[in-house]
Amino acid sequence: MAHDTDDNLGPQDGVHFRDVLAERVRSPSRRDLFWWGALGAATTLLPACGDDASSDDSLPGPDAPDPVPDGPTPDAPDPGPVRPAALGFAAVAKSLADVVTVPPGYEAQVLYALGDPIDMATPAYANDGTDAAATFDKRAGDHHDGMSFFGLDASGAYDPSASNRGLLCMNHEAITPVFLHPAGPTVVDGVRTVADEVRKELFVHGVSIVEIANTGGTWSVVKSSRFNRRIHTGTVMEIGGPLRGHASMVTQYSPAGTRTRGTVNNCANGYTPWGTYLTCEENWAGYFRRVTTTDNPNRTAKELTAFGRYGVAGAGRELWSTVTPDTTDQLFGRWNTMVQGATSADDYRNVVNTFGWVVEIDPFAPEAAPTKRTAMGRFAHEGAWPAPAVAGKPIVFYSGDDSRGEYVYKYVSTAVWDPGDANRTDRMAVGAKYLDDGKLYVARFYPSGMGEWVELAFGKNGISATSANYAFTDQADVALHSRLAADAALATKMDRPEWGAVDPLDGSVYLTMTNNTASGRSLASLDAANPRHYNDPKTVGGTTTPQFGNPNGHIVRWKEASPEATTFMWDVFLFGARAGSPSNVNLSNLTADNDLSSPDGLWFSPASKILWIQTDDNAYTDVTNCMLLAALPGAVGDGATRTVVNVNTDGATREVLTHVGAPLGDKLRRFLVGPKGCEITGLSETPDGKALFVNIQHPGEDTPVAQIATPQSTWPASTAGARPRSATIVITRTDGGIIGV
Repeated sequence: MAHDTDDNLGPQDGVHFRDVLAERVRSPSRRDLFWWGALGAATTLLPACGDDASSDDSLPGPDAPDPVPDGPTPDAPDPGPVRPAALGFAAVAKSLADVVTVPPGYEAQVLYALGDPIDMATPAYANDGTDAAATFDKRAGDHHDGMSFFGLDASGAYDPSASNRGLLCMNHEAITPVFLHPAGPTVVDGVRTVADEVRKELFVHGVSIVEIANTGGTWSVVKSSRFNRRIHTGTVMEIGGPLRGHASMVTQYSPAGTRTRGTVNNCANGYTPWGTYLTCEENWAGYFRRVTTTDNPNRTAKELTAFGRYGVAGAGRELWSTVTPDTTDQLFGRWNTMVQGATSADDYRNVVNTFGWVVEIDPFAPEAAPTKRTAMGRFAHEGAWPAPAVAGKPIVFYSGDDSRGEYVYKYVSTAVWDPGDANRTDRMAVGAKYLDDGKLYVARFYPSGMGEWVELAFGKNGISATSANYAFTDQADVALHSRLAADAALATKMDRPEWGAVDPLDGSVYLTMTNNTASGRSLASLDAANPRHYNDPKTVGGTTTPQFGNPNGHIVRWKEASPEATTFMWDVFLFGARAGSPSNVNLSNLTADNDLSSPDGLWFSPASKILWIQTDDNAYTDVTNCMLLAALPGAVGDGATRTVVNVNTDGATREVLTHVGAPLGDKLRRFLVGPKGCEITGLSETPDGKALFVNIQHPGEDTPVAQIATPQSTWPASTAGARPRSATIVITRTDGGIIGV
């Protein structure tokens, strides 16, 4: 996501699970130890231990998890080669330089940067703010983020095994407006006065689909490709799933409630077994204008509760709705979500409901409208990461809700996987089959190391018309207000859950908890899955500033008997920390070669099975720019329980028992450090593992307008005064080998 922003968080009416479930911070019971040991040992239960476990009524959570196998899920596809025993590159040192640094023996090439044309007719990017707004639907967008590579064969058909030619689908999360216009955006008394500036901003959000090819070892965009296109805030989109045609989706644009225009704040992503791309709408709420003093009297109590929970209030982060006069199709006014007409078909009071979804796109069919898959829930979708598809089993996706104190979700399709669907060309129809009807779950993480998926269904788990926090009416209401449903279901509030990844070898799921503040993760709110509150002092210009809470973040992982299971076992795979931090902070024994802060992006290489970790950090940037690391993980439960001693600003302490994965040692190494002010985000790879695509987002983003002639970063250019640009790089080995091994 954009550098450490958190602008979609509303107040949470739910109760923290520690307040209703007894947390034990001393010695685990025999039942705890049995289930913890079961992670790496048995796939069947020993009767004596099972009997003893069931008698321990003091443990919160389900009586027993489904047995967790050691290896791949039964009937899962052959995962191919095992993970290498060691990483094959020298660790990159921390750096504050305005360059991209990779290990010796590797090369990084800029492939696709902000403003690059995607067709033959669009002129080269001037990068001085003067490029015409009308050309930006044929240029690369800004803030490159999550992406996926889809191989193409010689005929131009989808080939999942092709590595030298393919479609790169990429999110453009947000903008750095200071660099898009000659002297930054023009705002007078809170009003945008230059319509073309706003048109440009509307175009640079969204998604790129570009064909890329490797010719003689050099990758480039194929500008003549028929597949190249931009999907942006004006693209017509269908609404699928339980909210299609629902009264809450009715707008002046779509009185039937079946369509909307555009997608925005596209952060992480996903892909499907049938060859479609999933782009996910993250911090969408802040784009819409809703002046509470004017609008609140026109709203119901339920609407006000929902607005508060999702953070829908204010003038709109880019002030798009303030442009006048408006166009006949309300290009600007549709970002105003206030009551203005007699009915919802007369204005855009409901337009905010049409955002916050997973959006499915067929990369191979430019004529096919993208579809918002509402059965997968509405929140700040960081991404949608698939479990391996298994014949006869449901399709499963995992998601994080990117805001501090939010939840982890899982979607399980009603339809079971038919491998024949992988070869169909009517991909959006296949998507409707699996993504428009299913069950949405939210996670509870228990102190024992067990976890439970709680279904978000009307009439179950405290979700009803009599819920204390919100009166639900039906399942569509649950999907539209997934956060409120998760509150009612007493889910575990996490330290900003962001990207996830599924291990291709054993099916375990990893998900980053990027960071939290002192108020967001106080001593009182600590729990086993979010066990740290500490100080990580930051020194800039000789001034040291305390950073309390969990500023360095961590990565949680879990293992299920099968992706559709409703119980799991979990531990903390990795704790972010500075090398040299106290042992109660540096719980993963990080060193100068692998210390990190604020893990964000995650991705498993299908070729090498390496886990790649990206950072989006403000806490450690006094020492290093953001980075990419490679890890060779073990298995859930390979470490031990640990009592963490936490210390507050006033010296108060609290001990919390947690479960820590085995230290990785040199199986975790820094692979790349980015330029100044950037976030490292978005990963994909060719199927042969020989080209790694990485996004460098918003270098120099904190440059004020007054310093636009001398930006804090000039990357990817090296010319003094050049405006920095978000860009995709492609990394290859000089010997042509597989990345990382």
